[in-house]
Amino acid sequence: MPTQQSVLLKHGDALSEALKRIRPRGDSVFHGELGALTEVTFAPGPASFLHLLDGEAWISQPDGECVVLKPGDFVLLLNPDGFTLRDQADGTGLQRFDACPSLAANADGQTIRWAANHEIAGYFLAGAFHINGRPLRSLLSGLPRLIHLKCEDGCMPPWLATISQLLNEEASNVGPGSLFMIPRLIELLVIRALRAWICSQGERLGWLAGLSDERIGRALNAMHLDPARAWTVKSLAEIATMSRSIFSERFTAAIGIPPRRYLTRWRLTIAADLLRAGTSKVIEVAHEAGYSSEAAFSRAFKAQFGYPPRDTRHVAQTEIFSAAGGETRSSERRERLTKSGV
Repeated sequence: MPTQQSVLLKHGDALSEALKRIRPRGDSVFHGELGALTEVTFAPGPASFLHLLDGEAWISQPDGECVVLKPGDFVLLLNPDGFTLRDQADGTGLQRFDACPSLAANADGQTIRWAANHEIAGYFLAGAFHINGRPLRSLLSGLPRLIHLKCEDGCMPPWLATISQLLNEEASNVGPGSLFMIPRLIELLVIRALRAWICSQGERLGWLAGLSDERIGRALNAMHLDPARAWTVKSLAEIATMSRSIFSERFTAAIGIPPRRYLTRWRLTIAADLLRAGTSKVIEVAHEAGYSSEAAFSRAFKAQFGYPPRDTRHVAQTEIFSAAGGETRSSERRERLTKSGV
């Protein structure tokens, strides 16, 4: 009998399907040095990651808790509101710097030093990535603004040590293929960090919580992999091997919304993704999302997103989570690599 793992490898899983829609995309990476008695403010921008390689630092987002980072700790900052990095918790008597966004975005492999003296409190690898599509915000509802993966007992997880080292080496020694490798390694780092967090924080609300519950996870996978099917609470409960009432109660407790409402949200998420691509007609997208009529689909879509399906491509151009300026930075990076002989 095939195991659940073999079935997921063959047919996919809910997280993989969601990541295909969210499409995290690596942007830039740099080395940072945080001086003693120093505070650095990073302006709002794309999502970020930071891996503290040595020393100690405190990190916080606007109106957020200040979190201490020890050597080996890794953080994902999914909200583009910016963040602050300092060498002590209270922030008193510190020399303050504003990180130049254009410098960090165009400093692949370079070391940026923020220090008022020669003493360095923390050394880190950091960078940026983009999450595509405002309609896909619902997929991020189970994630906190700051994901903190602690380095337990001073020992980094093998996956983090390996990917971070590869990214560090590729960024430090630019060579043929670096333009392709650096974004891919960032994406791998982000995806692996998300999976690690899901495995350790399954009790949080949001659809991600369901992935840690094997039976609820089976129902989620079914909806994600075949959204157009005429699912009912009964048929989903059968996949979860539960009674209808217990399944509905347990699904709602884990995910935060009832099964049918979640299915509608997922269908419309897929529809928005297809409409942004601009290769399908509205009626074709409606059918792929499980709607029998264009009118019913349009009503549901507008109720979810606030605009009709036909306006999706126009709205997508001004999305907060779109990779605005990404192509410009890629062009600038390509030019730098070309000048370096790549």
